[in-house]
Amino acid sequence: MAILLLALGLGSYALWSSRNFASGSGTALVGGSFTMVNQNGETVTEKTFLGRSMLMFFGFTFCPDICPTELQVMAQAIEQLGESGKTIQPVFVSVDPARDTPAVVKAYVANFGPHFVGLTGTSEQVDHMASTYRVFYQKQENKADPQAYLMDHSSIIYLMGADGKFLKHFTYTTDAKALSEALRKALALP
Repeated sequence: MAILLLALGLGSYALWSSRNFASGSGTALVGGSFTMVNQNGETVTEKTFLGRSMLMFFGFTFCPDICPTELQVMAQAIEQLGESGKTIQPVFVSVDPARDTPAVVKAYVANFGPHFVGLTGTSEQVDHMASTYRVFYQKQENKADPQAYLMDHSSIIYLMGADGKFLKHFTYTTDAKALSEALRKALALP
């Protein structure tokens, strides 16, 4: 009886998945149009970055550990690629528009190298971009000091192709060497 139920369950799942996934495009629903402000106070869109692959991380400048660690991993991985790394645009996107002004973001991304671009914007712009990239973020209130709040957020590095389309993501556990090797392979770099 248990085997029959298992067989029926597996058969039902196979039928359901073939109907629900076979009609999909096979393309990840990550990325798309956005309008933000860069660290120099200039309005930018996804079109600003066309022609260069982007390595992106969403976080906030007051982050005590994950954000600086991931941005350092990105910087080291791109550096390990040598001349080929210059084809990749590292991008930090703030999910804390209340504190992360263009000036604050500019000072922050400068810590990781001169080629980093930092993006911020209004709450609506940040919400839209985070939604477009399937990024979770949420403010964690600090009752003792309301200005010292933290932001919970996804800890994923996104690789977007020169055409702006999603290529690959990397988890928080990816180190610089593994990221560098994966970038070389994904972008067919020498």
